[in-house]
Amino acid sequence: MRLVPDEGFPDLLRTCKREAFHLEVLDSYAEPYENEPLRRFLAGEPDDYAWFQDWTGLIQETTGRGVAVTRVRIVTEPHTDYARFALAIADLNTRAGEDICYLPRHLAGEVPPDDFWLFDDELVIFSAFGEPGGWSGAVTTDPNIAAYCRQLKERFWSLGVPYSEYVTR
Repeated sequence: MRLVPDEGFPDLLRTCKREAFHLEVLDSYAEPYENEPLRRFLAGEPDDYAWFQDWTGLIQETTGRGVAVTRVRIVTEPHTDYARFALAIADLNTRAGEDICYLPRHLAGEVPPDDFWLFDDELVIFSAFGEPGGWSGAVTTDPNIAAYCRQLKERFWSLGVPYSEYVTR
């Protein structure tokens, strides 16, 4: 496996040809760039989401090439503050082209401990979050690991609730 820092992720996404699938299993993330937006959200203050434009632009670019960007968020209910924040900004993700499903943790069965991205059902990037936050990923093309991640993708996707339905519950 090789490690990829956060700034290298867009290049990996740009090489994807058919689908980029993301499994999220944590109830909270310590991303430093989200500290202030999360504080504003919890305080009920307005946000222009300028801090999120790089991501939505990358998703628009990716889906504009015909690549599906899909995500399953496994969440504990009731939601943590962070999960409520992520749910609130998921509208921006979906408007940019992501297809997101939510899966309540109590309905998910066994859940792996780590988030991952699966590109074209072949390349896996396991997410690692440092203590002070910040993302890096361990990349592998091992066919056994990719097959395991494909199975998880299929199982969780089939159990998930589309964002538009989940948010209106």
